[in-house]
Amino acid sequence: MASTALNSVQQNALAMGINLDSLPAHVAIIMDGNGRYAKSKGLMRLWGHREGYKTLKNVLLCAANLGIQYLTVYAFSAENWRRPEDEVGGLMKLIEEAARHELQGLVENNVQAQAIGRLHEVPQGLQNALAEMKESTKSNTGIKFTLAINYGGRAEIIDAVKALIADNPTEITEEELAKHLYDPSIPEPDLMIRTAGELRWSNFLIWQAAYSELFVTDVTWPEFGERQLLESVAHYQKRVRKFGGLADSQ
Repeated sequence: MASTALNSVQQNALAMGINLDSLPAHVAIIMDGNGRYAKSKGLMRLWGHREGYKTLKNVLLCAANLGIQYLTVYAFSAENWRRPEDEVGGLMKLIEEAARHELQGLVENNVQAQAIGRLHEVPQGLQNALAEMKESTKSNTGIKFTLAINYGGRAEIIDAVKALIADNPTEITEEELAKHLYDPSIPEPDLMIRTAGELRWSNFLIWQAAYSELFVTDVTWPEFGERQLLESVAHYQKRVRKFGGLADSQ
């Protein structure tokens, strides 16, 4: 690839020693630390979530420009309903606002966007906004961006098992169950990033991420940016992925 054909994100990646021909195809992110970031500034938690929304816009475009094919982010977990009512309501409104406000930008940047989770349980206005987002971007051919909303990894497995049983299979295998996940067309994540230093999976893509490479940073989500994304990819490229087997040199 000629250097003149590279965008600024790719040029910065090369400067960090990243091989553009060996990028993770699918990156998943647990976006943590919005509330802590707001608290550190003496502000309300919802302000932190709004800052996190700005970060997500930037990271999505960086990932697309780098050449990542799939980006899946944990926007609202099934367990987040336990948070204070005003925070939950504010998050629902923020996600709906973002889905509507960013729609034109998603189309212009050739992003194919969707949401996964038990979407029938979120407010109707948000359901409508997510449906419009998916319909309006379904023909785009760039990065596939997935918002996990009212999502839980265990819930997804339960829903997949129910759907599989309804199909009356002759045999239950991992491959057959995987076909009934929320979006079986998405490959398993190669790299899972968690911000704000927590060392937990938090029920995110627990079926799909069985062999994902993990990268944890102490940086909170609102402070995460292009450099941190590139650092995570650089670390990923230093790993030897064995999937339970042995490396060639062993």
